[in-house]
Amino acid sequence: MKKIYLFLLAVASGLILSAGWPMNGFPFLLFAGFVPLLFIEDNINRFRGNFNKFSMLTYAYVAFFIWNLLTTWWIWNSTIFGAIMAVILNSLFMAMVFSLFHWSKRGFVNRQNANYLFVLYWISFEFLHLDWDLSWPWLNLGNAFGMYTKWVQWYEFTGALGGSLWVLIMNVLVFYFIKSLIENLKLWKKITLNFVPVLVFIIAPMWFSEMLYRNYEEKPNPVEIVVAQPNVNPWNEQYILPSRDVINRNLVLADSLVTPETEFVLCPESAIQEDIWHHSINKSPSILIIRKFINDYPNLNLIIGASTFSLFQDGEKITKTARKFSDVDKYYDAFNSALFINKNEDIGLYHKSKLVPGPEKMPFQLLLRPFQDFAFDLGGTVGSLGMSAKREVFTSVDGKFKVPAIICYESIYGEFCSKFVKNGANLLFIITNDGWWGNTAGHRQHFAFAPLLSVETRRSLARSANTGISGFINQRGDIIEKTDYWEPAVIKASLNANDKITFYVKYGDLIGRLFTFLSGLFILISITSSITNRKKLKYWRIQKQ
Repeated sequence: MKKIYLFLLAVASGLILSAGWPMNGFPFLLFAGFVPLLFIEDNINRFRGNFNKFSMLTYAYVAFFIWNLLTTWWIWNSTIFGAIMAVILNSLFMAMVFSLFHWSKRGFVNRQNANYLFVLYWISFEFLHLDWDLSWPWLNLGNAFGMYTKWVQWYEFTGALGGSLWVLIMNVLVFYFIKSLIENLKLWKKITLNFVPVLVFIIAPMWFSEMLYRNYEEKPNPVEIVVAQPNVNPWNEQYILPSRDVINRNLVLADSLVTPETEFVLCPESAIQEDIWHHSINKSPSILIIRKFINDYPNLNLIIGASTFSLFQDGEKITKTARKFSDVDKYYDAFNSALFINKNEDIGLYHKSKLVPGPEKMPFQLLLRPFQDFAFDLGGTVGSLGMSAKREVFTSVDGKFKVPAIICYESIYGEFCSKFVKNGANLLFIITNDGWWGNTAGHRQHFAFAPLLSVETRRSLARSANTGISGFINQRGDIIEKTDYWEPAVIKASLNANDKITFYVKYGDLIGRLFTFLSGLFILISITSSITNRKKLKYWRIQKQ
């Protein structure tokens, strides 16, 4: 096959993957998104003499660069440097995984049928990509079904990695089917045999999901929740307006729907822009405004986002995220926090713990910390924010309900969020500020991932976004109500709390752990085989001489 055709196949792969991504895409397309790349790999594998050692990496990079660019270009609106690095690096990581699969096949006798390695390695990549300094799991394949939760109700067992596994298996089966179609035009029996698995692996998971969806019934345990969407422009209002004005936008909206029966009011991330210090939190003017509002509703619990700071006392152990004051020999930590406020004197605090690389967290901090003052001012706080040591849940005034405040980016980490449920959460709350990205696919994709979290945990979910999309989602992942983007809004719903623990919450990403172990095993086999083959080749050449 001419190299120009291989290049066009790589482009086709990137376009198909992009067309399958939410919100405007159709996830069925993902079942064939990797097929052109698999044909490229097959061609290079069969005609290795015509290609150099980096050919597979190059073609794969073209495909994944297109996919990353067309689906996550909107990061540019928030941070130009961050967008460039996200697209370049994530494309490179994906291309390296595909190249590793290509290289590993050479160590197996029946290399033409070793495409299962692609499935193993890609799942391992998605799993490992969830928890390191350059974590960016936005394009994990299982996330694509957020608007089609009726198809993936089995996420309560597998999590989103189960969806990734479904997509990858389908790509391998479609590849074999198309290959048999091309090579055996007249052998209908063989073609049919290759088509049957394709049909089965499409229909069976969807049928099982449909059964789960129809049979799932929420037990009545209603909680009245009000969600405020103040629509404060993060670029020219949020950090300029007086903090009092921003808070009042939230409270005025909430007050229009709050009743004596309302248990929770949910306000977005970073709604309080006053610098709140932990040691004097109850003296904060912002907190006093909120407490005055709550006094009229003694059963009310309010969650709101804020920037908070903790001062290290003399002799106290300094954390690795600590910053030094410029004028005194003192240290402090900065946090992206959620505050839980009710009539009780104590205020609950949770600090965002899955931080965005760059704006909120310096990757490889021990290595790069000397450069933090000038290298990472990308729209967030200079340097790395502090984090909570555990997944905090807050208990309502009446003691009936326990809730987390999942902050923004954290909501795309299924196993991470499941730990809130393990700690007792019977509802899920998300607070976010997606206005940085403008009216692009970014905020729509972020909202689309939330229903998957409800299915994984079987928890009703409320979401407050500063500029949209806010909404309510039930335990089956159905969107009950949502707001429009870039409009002030307030909505109210009665959601059912749930105390049952799903298989996924209990055991987490088992698929990821198993496949990572198997991938390591097969990589070792490939390395051993490669060394052995080299020794045999060297011995054969010596004997020939």
